[in-house]
Amino acid sequence: MKIFIVTDLEGASGVFKFGQVREKQNPLFHEAMEYLMGDIAAVVKGLREAGVKDIAVLDGHNGGNNFIPHLMVSGARYVTGAPPCRKWGLDASCDGLILLGYHAMWGTKDGVLYHTQSSSSEHRYWYNGVESGELAQAALYAGHFGVPPIMVSGDEATCREARKFFGKACVTIAVKKGLTREAAILYPFEETRQALYEGARRAVAAIPRCKTYKVRLPIRAKVQYFEVVGYPSQTRIVTRQGKITDLSNYGNITNF
Repeated sequence: MKIFIVTDLEGASGVFKFGQVREKQNPLFHEAMEYLMGDIAAVVKGLREAGVKDIAVLDGHNGGNNFIPHLMVSGARYVTGAPPCRKWGLDASCDGLILLGYHAMWGTKDGVLYHTQSSSSEHRYWYNGVESGELAQAALYAGHFGVPPIMVSGDEATCREARKFFGKACVTIAVKKGLTREAAILYPFEETRQALYEGARRAVAAIPRCKTYKVRLPIRAKVQYFEVVGYPSQTRIVTRQGKITDLSNYGNITNF
């Protein structure tokens, strides 16, 4: 059995403000990555306990280069840096997808650090008329290879979004509860790591019940975002539309 984990940072235990996730030279960023490494360790241990022998963990936040090598637990392979594809290694050989440390889509009022792709230009995406966030984007790419999402972790809003798109069979683990975009009720690491460990074990058992996430092709796609133009600077909303006919490259889902 092979499980593929994609990580983000906004949905990790203990993370609730943009200062923790944007600037790598900020000490808060390094601390947040330590928090995420603890979450990863709990999930890897849970998967190993459930009998999974092949575990890949992809560094999916801010272009990679975020993992802390001395905090990597044994039993998994860790992919970071700038691989040939943004979801390199996610293919038909995988039995399940785990989205770890994720966040809710743009505009989710109780979603901690909510955004889709960019929190500065505030991108919004629609596929066949359905607004979709990064959870759906990752699962849509995995669905091309027949790989189902089996577990999602983040705040309660993220878990709610996961159940909406993936169904109740997908295991969801809330490691905090959002109040506003940069305010949350945090839970002690001892509790969140135990929940992630147990959730990973349940996710393996849930694989037969989890369904791949697919959207009918060709996909009618639309993206909106803010663009700063002119002097003095002005902000305008840019809208682009197109069709997606090929899901073999993750970039096709976000750059059409």
